Amino acid sequence: MQLPKSLFSFFTDLQQNNNRDWFMEHKPTFKALEAQVKAFGEQLKDQLNQHDHIDRFKLFRIYRDVRFSKDKTPYKTHFGLTWHRTKPLYRGGYYLHLSPKNNFLACGFWDPNPADLKRIRQEIDMDGEEYRSILNNKTFKSVWGELQGEAVKTAPKGYAKDHPHIDLLRFKQHIFTINYSDKEICQPDFVDRANKALQAVRPFVDYMSEVLTTNADGERLV
Repeated sequence: MQLPKSLFSFFTDLQQNNNRDWFMEHKPTFKALEAQVKAFGEQLKDQLNQHDHIDRFKLFRIYRDVRFSKDKTPYKTHFGLTWHRTKPLYRGGYYLHLSPKNNFLACGFWDPNPADLKRIRQEIDMDGEEYRSILNNKTFKSVWGELQGEAVKTAPKGYAKDHPHIDLLRFKQHIFTINYSDKEICQPDFVDRANKALQAVRPFVDYMSEVLTTNADGERLV
């Protein structure tokens, strides 16, 4: 499924006309684009399930929740797609953001709950070299680059500032992203490129899945 260039022109126009009247006038265009993006998402889900464990694909709604926001514009100016790995055994998820000149594929743990973050740090504390070997693998790094995410400034509570893996322990999020141009997104082979990128990130999500489904003694929790 090839994503259309009109996706970006639609959102460019919406950025300048973010109101109900304009949207309702152009809703048929939006619905056609939405159907194409959904088809792309389902195709990538099928490809992923040849080597991964994906239970569902979701395309986020375009309507913004403005109840607690100062920005009252009613519509998002992007498509957000997610692919959920089958829990509880397979952890982590994948996200694709589509917006004019702001496209990225992402993977990881955006908002780990306190128990998960504690367990990740516990594993890094005990054996940070295993995680570091994944992050420093040349093939992995050539595709996904450096680990990203919010981090504490000094050291998490309970860990020394001179811990040998303090750089990893500081992270509160564990995220990887790849940026793409509008042109790359609309190439016929983009679905295959995204699939290959997500194949390359498997060592990371499989490592995290193993950590988050076992206790500190390596005993299976699920």
